[in-house]
Amino acid sequence: MKEINTEDYRVKGEVRLSEIATYQDFGASKDELKEQLKDIRKDLGDFQDTLYAHAKYGVLVCLQGMDTAGKDSLIREVFKDFNVRGVVVHSFKVPSTKEKKHDYLWRHYIALPERGKFAVFNRTHYENVLVTKVHPEYIMAENIPKIDSVDDIDEAFWERRYEQINAFEKHIAENGTIIFKFFLHLSKEEQRHRLLRRIRLKQKNWKFSPGDLEERKLWNKYVACYEEALGKTSKEHAPWFVVPADNKKAARVIVATILMEALKKYKDIEEPELDDEIKANLEIFKQELEKETT
Repeated sequence: MKEINTEDYRVKGEVRLSEIATYQDFGASKDELKEQLKDIRKDLGDFQDTLYAHAKYGVLVCLQGMDTAGKDSLIREVFKDFNVRGVVVHSFKVPSTKEKKHDYLWRHYIALPERGKFAVFNRTHYENVLVTKVHPEYIMAENIPKIDSVDDIDEAFWERRYEQINAFEKHIAENGTIIFKFFLHLSKEEQRHRLLRRIRLKQKNWKFSPGDLEERKLWNKYVACYEEALGKTSKEHAPWFVVPADNKKAARVIVATILMEALKKYKDIEEPELDDEIKANLEIFKQELEKETT
């Protein structure tokens, strides 16, 4: 299997998705990719235990992508070896009535990971510069001052949103949240195959919605919005990675590798030392337990 260079996937400026591959296999078979992921996710699980004990950082993993890009299955496979108390997944749907009474970042802010835990955002705060930019009429439900019609939503409005998102991420990064943002880069043809599979396989029917086809017609608009968002919000403290998603097994290995490689650089994340008094009496405690009779 070819070595993975994680920097190949990092967004460092303007993005042209048409120039980035949607398929990768590293010259490996499906079984080899599966074994590679198994090894990495065990290391991630061990790291999560240490992160939990250390309790000074939280890790936020953001996943974005077109419909059928494989977000759900990636979460299931990459985080399979985590202690369930150490990772929380949030799937953000259409904002509720209560959520609409707050600013658009509120529901994401209250879902941020506690110190010592991972949080995975399955769709993220970036929906507010993606779906809403393709469908600006959705903004009207936010009841924002001075936005009285769609005509009031100009380019300056979106620029402010990018600035607000960058400020939000900078703030949480400076306060101990380690941020990863992954765009699962799916080809339009692969999406067609996956949508057809949802229709053909009875057990997958529940995943299909006619609305998926309506959104698919807006593919080029979504691509343009993604390119702009990725380019304007990939920062050193909150980088975007464009991950080829046509091969699900390879995509999972890439994401897991990026996570593990970056997290290993935090040398200050280690299990805390026992209190000196407790450490000095460990032998006594051990003998006390060994003397117990059942």
